[in-house]
Amino acid sequence: MNANLPKEFEMLEPLVAEWALPTQNQRQVRRKAATRGELQYFYDNMLPRMPAILRHVDTYPLGELPEDAARLFSLALSMAEVAPHIELYGGSPGVPYAFEESRFVAEHGEQRL
Repeated sequence: MNANLPKEFEMLEPLVAEWALPTQNQRQVRRKAATRGELQYFYDNMLPRMPAILRHVDTYPLGELPEDAARLFSLALSMAEVAPHIELYGGSPGVPYAFEESRFVAEHGEQRL
């Protein structure tokens, strides 16, 4: 059985079940359902590891990631979903003063890694 993440990122294993989601729509739904505390916890654990994560996944051609690296890449994509909410929106899971996000559905973003 393969590990959930590459060995050097095993400290992020507790985040996999909730945040290693394969589609943009799933990541958006998860972010919107999260509390400020959950967003902050995810952000705080991911931010210092992002350079190493990106270096690791960059060693593979896109579309040819092994399962463990694909999960790691999904965590990085969730970080891209969460970061603006920590950095710009004060930890709010939603976008302040915006259209309801559920009105926007990524059609072409549904391809799984």
